Amino acid sequence: MEIIVFLSIVIAVVAVLTSIVLVRRVKKQIAEMTDVLVDVKNGNGNRRILSATNELTAPLAYEINEIVVSYESRLSTVRQTEETNRQLMTSLSHDVRTPLTTLIGYLDAAHKGLVTGKDRDDYIETARRKAHDLKEYIDVLFDWFKLNSNEFALEIQSVEAAELTRNILIDWIPIFEDKQVDYDIDIPEQPVRVRLDMDSYMRIVNNLIQNVIAHSHADKIKIVLSKKENNMELLLADNGVGIEKDDLKHIFERLYKCDKGRSEKGSGLGLSIVHQLVEKMGGSITVESFPGEGTEFMLLFPLEI
Repeated sequence: MEIIVFLSIVIAVVAVLTSIVLVRRVKKQIAEMTDVLVDVKNGNGNRRILSATNELTAPLAYEINEIVVSYESRLSTVRQTEETNRQLMTSLSHDVRTPLTTLIGYLDAAHKGLVTGKDRDDYIETARRKAHDLKEYIDVLFDWFKLNSNEFALEIQSVEAAELTRNILIDWIPIFEDKQVDYDIDIPEQPVRVRLDMDSYMRIVNNLIQNVIAHSHADKIKIVLSKKENNMELLLADNGVGIEKDDLKHIFERLYKCDKGRSEKGSGLGLSIVHQLVEKMGGSITVESFPGEGTEFMLLFPLEI
């Protein structure tokens, strides 16, 4: 009996000592967690709570680490958005206010009779072109803001892409001829059915062609639509100045503009809009380019089964 009492006392003492040690360890771990969280709160998002898998507080430590990682990811997105908005405001100031001031100057000169005859006609024609450029720029900005808002929604439906593409390109043929750009268009007669948002697909094709007309200095453009395995493939190639290797990996980034050999005109948003729309419709887009030889865009969309 005495042995049993003695063992009970020993077990109780050991339990108490173990509890004390465990409580101290937990308090130490909580203190370390608090220190990490304070550091994160003060802006150091790289801090993490270190904990062995057998520790009592390990599940809590891992959960907090995941929250910190998620928080940092969202904060990074917010910072990128703020930087993009800042760049957009700078771009608006340069790409809208400056040509708008010039446009007003031309119109005022014509209105006040400062120029007459052919000079007046030239001023009005210049003002008209600048007004169209401004509208095009504002349309792109509107598309980008709409695409990146919560209100943007695609209307995916079964589309006969061959006929749709043919109808889009019909409107470009007079422009090709006016710009003296030779065109080679190859679209099959048989139907090519894919699931697309029609407006988004039209915007993609138009943006890619506009990119060629405005920036590539090409005099030839080739557009081929075909079926490859389970995909619809749309090739758009030109023989323009091409894109430098360092620029090529950035061209789908918003506000990125290639400076070498290409026109400075543009918002830097067109190809970013194309890339986002393609991905939202479950497709893919790649680009190859060689300076002095030309550029080739390749679009892939899954065929409707």
